[in-house]
Formats: sequence, C-alpha cells, structure tokens
Amino acid sequence: MKKMELIAPCHFGLEAVLKKEIIDLGYDITEVSDGRITFAGDADAVCRANIGLRTAERILIKVGAFHAESFEELYQGVKELPWEEFIPERGKFWVKKASSVKSKLFSPSDIQSITKKAIVEKLKLSYHTDWFKEDAESYPIRVFIMKDEVTVALDTTGDSLHKRGYRKLESKAPIAENLAAALIMLTPWNGSRILVDPFCGSGTIPIEAAMMAANIAPGMNRNFTAESWTHLITPQNWKDVREEAQEEIITDIDVDIQGYDLDPEMVEIARINAKKAGVENMIHFQARDIADLSHRKKYGFIITNPPYGERIGEKEILPQLYKTIGERYKSLDAWSMYLITGYEQAEKYIGKKADKNRKIYNGMIKTYFYQFMGPKPPRRSE
Repeated sequence: MKKMELIAPCHFGLEAVLKKEIIDLGYDITEVSDGRITFAGDADAVCRANIGLRTAERILIKVGAFHAESFEELYQGVKELPWEEFIPERGKFWVKKASSVKSKLFSPSDIQSITKKAIVEKLKLSYHTDWFKEDAESYPIRVFIMKDEVTVALDTTGDSLHKRGYRKLESKAPIAENLAAALIMLTPWNGSRILVDPFCGSGTIPIEAAMMAANIAPGMNRNFTAESWTHLITPQNWKDVREEAQEEIITDIDVDIQGYDLDPEMVEIARINAKKAGVENMIHFQARDIADLSHRKKYGFIITNPPYGERIGEKEILPQLYKTIGERYKSLDAWSMYLITGYEQAEKYIGKKADKNRKIYNGMIKTYFYQFMGPKPPRRSE
C-alpha cells in the first residue's frame, strides 16, 4: 500500500501522549487536533499502530477531506473520493459513526445516509453495476465534521483499541485500558520503581503498568477489522509486525507492582485479568483498605482511580475517603501520587495542593489528573 494519512483518535487531553507514542513508532505527525492525531504511514504502519499504540482509540485510514455547508456539498464531496481504491465490489460498507461540531450540518443520521448514498453512486460508476451484494469483508466508515470541514475515513480497528482482550471481567466503574496507560505515561514511573494502586478494581492500572514494563504490545492478542482487507494490507504485514512485537517482550524482569482493593471479589477478578494479560507473576494483588496503605521503601508511586461520586450513595463517603488518602500519602516517605478523579474537592480533603493537575475527559465525565510529585531518588553511583 502506498503512503497515506492515518488518523488516531484519543481521549481529550491526552493528545501529547499519543503524539509521542506515534513518533516513537517512527512515523511523522501531519496534524494535531482536539482528540485526534494524524500521521503518515503505509500498510505496516496500520498494523504497527493497531498492535502497538497504548493510548489510541482506533486507527483510521483517511480517504479524504473537503469543505461542506450543505447536504449537496457533502454528497458531491464524498462522491469525488477514490472509494474504488479501498472498497472492493462485494465489500460490505456502512457509516458506523458521524459526528459534527460547530458546523452547519449537524444531524448524524442525515450525514450517515447521504454519505452512504454518495459512496454507492461512486462505486456504481467504478464497477459498472446497479446493485452490490455487500456479502464480503466489512468496511466501516467514520465521518467527522468540524467547522464545516469534513473528514471521511475507514476504520481499520473494529472494537476500540482499549479492548486488549484481557479484561473479561470488570469492576462497576472501570477505567479504560488506553486511559490507564496514558495516565501511567504522564508520570515518570518506570519498571524499576514501586507502583501501588490502592483502588485497583479489576486491575487495569497495575496490568497496563506491567505490560509496559515487560514491553508487551497491547494489541498482540486481538484481531482487527483490516485483517480481512488483503488487497490493501497483506497477511504477511500482520504476521511480521506480530513477530516483531513478540521479539521485543522483556521476559526476565523484576518489578514491584501492587494492586489493592477493599473488595476480595474484585481482587480475584484482577488476578484473572492479569493472568489473561500474561503478567500475573509481575503483580501482587491483595484485599486491603486504603486506611492500611503503607510501604517501608522510599520513592514509590501511587497511580490510582479512586471513587468520585458517580455511583449512588458514594458522595457521602468522599470527604472521609479523600482525607484518608491524604493521610496515607503523607505517611509514605518521598513518594509521588497521581490520581484521576471527578471529585471537585479532592485537594481540599487530601489536605495538599497538587503540583500539577490536568483536565481529562473520561468518556463524557470531566476529570482531573492530580499530580503530587515526590523527590527524585538519588542517582546510583557507577
């Protein structure tokens, strides 16, 4: 496949983390916008991005972009795009999602139906037919309209990239795997440092940290929609990238990662998920109350997603809970603490102002990533 533009959507507020990941994979960024990074790549890049990116939502192939202020302009703009280069005659195609922000065209269902109609008309001309069976591979399409600028793309991923395949069971308020990975990346933590999550739930933050420490690619054990697009990306492309990822796994690694939760059932679920992710030997899970959090070593990290009042009956317990978090953190010698929460009074009850805080949208919920930075450990003498 020739060079093309690929689009990687992400959580709002985490664009810089994803941008760095894409650059580290070796690809050139062509555009950064809210919740999206666009970069140049080829067939291998589609495979590498899907298998290797920890913080992206999905990987899209940009078919084209144009300006449209009316449905007629949308129709003509879509119809002019080179659909025959992507969708074979028997391909099944539909507009999976349409979104519109600050644009004259704002009805998602109308945008979807007009886009589909325009593609059908273009492919009728390309394949000299009036009817499509649509009984072969799937080609989901996504349309974004921002300030009347339309971007049309093919979704190569399928189920969102946060679905790594290891989380068969989850807590009532789980954090998405790609968001958990991004939060860890926003800290200076690495595999040589202690990491404790005292509200681990189904284990997502400790599992993502362990996968990062062992360099296990997040998408190694799942499938992608574009694997069936053999005219665009060959099975060999996927095979080569998976083998490359397998070779980069660090097997002999010594880490100190711990996950605690008050609910023993959740701890068992976390253990099962860690086993599915292949990192069960790297994490110590235990049923433990936040009030019992302690550690004799210095320079550790708390990275956690505590309750923040989204569930019924939770709000009443929050002042005492965050007070306890603050007390336990204060008792840890030279530690750093990073927590994501939508609770507006977190700092007040923790009893300390964060060194930094970052606004991140966790789905539709506005949250803050509070960063309490401890001292750096002394450099080891050679």
